[in-house]
Amino acid sequence: SEMCIRNSPEPQSNHNAGAVAFGPDGYLYVATGDGGGANDEGRGHVDDWYDAVPGGNGQDVTENLLGSVLRIDVDSTGGVSGDDDRPYGIPEDNPLVGSDGLDEQYAWGLRNPWRLSFDGEDCYVADVGQGAWEEVNLLERGGNYGWNVREGAHCFRADDCPTETPDGAPLLDPVLEYPHSGDGPSGVAVIGGHVYRGESISALSGAYVFADWQSEGRLFAARPSESRPWDIAEIPVTDRDDGGTNVLAFGRAPDGELYVCTSDRPIVTGSSGALNRLTGV
Repeated sequence: SEMCIRNSPEPQSNHNAGAVAFGPDGYLYVATGDGGGANDEGRGHVDDWYDAVPGGNGQDVTENLLGSVLRIDVDSTGGVSGDDDRPYGIPEDNPLVGSDGLDEQYAWGLRNPWRLSFDGEDCYVADVGQGAWEEVNLLERGGNYGWNVREGAHCFRADDCPTETPDGAPLLDPVLEYPHSGDGPSGVAVIGGHVYRGESISALSGAYVFADWQSEGRLFAARPSESRPWDIAEIPVTDRDDGGTNVLAFGRAPDGELYVCTSDRPIVTGSSGALNRLTGV
């Protein structure tokens, strides 16, 4: 039976949440959107420290848990101390424990984190952009990924913008990004994937495989490197079933092989969905 452990506000109809996953530490990581609408402003969006653009749930850590990655302990109750009424615990090393911030917060500055996945200790968080850039981030404790001051590594709705908060905390750039138009990889909304650890496609071993939400069903791979942003290569898809090409999600099996959830429509409805295994040719 269902047990609700956390309710969050839904100011508008989109950007609700993008993923939940247990990390190697045994804690549950929960990705939340910025509250929806556009530009992180309007109904349900609080004001933040950055005055050049309105709104700012992504930059707020005291009023709500939107635009963030949360980290909770579902094997205990009572928050940090164990004596409040929350039906989950809070790890004592969450970055805002003991401060004015909400102690569920682990990282923030996100718009619409659509899928997160772990590869060992590394957690990849794909974040859908507003109108210009798509991005993937490596999760850091207390990391601030910039929204709605920045979109990807670029200023959002301003010619110039800060690279850190007023208290000196950096706004972290993504490990990879791509534009909505132009030469090379492009798209409209990133679909987060997984690092490939299987054996059927040796060329992808160790690469982060992801997609973009568009009718062509484009798949991409990026190999971790010291320089950022990482280079992105498109994966040619030569054999498709009849389940449609809109990519919605990925899954990684225990053997490291990847599975791709697709639909013949932008959303899953009725019998429109299909599950595909990624294999070599």
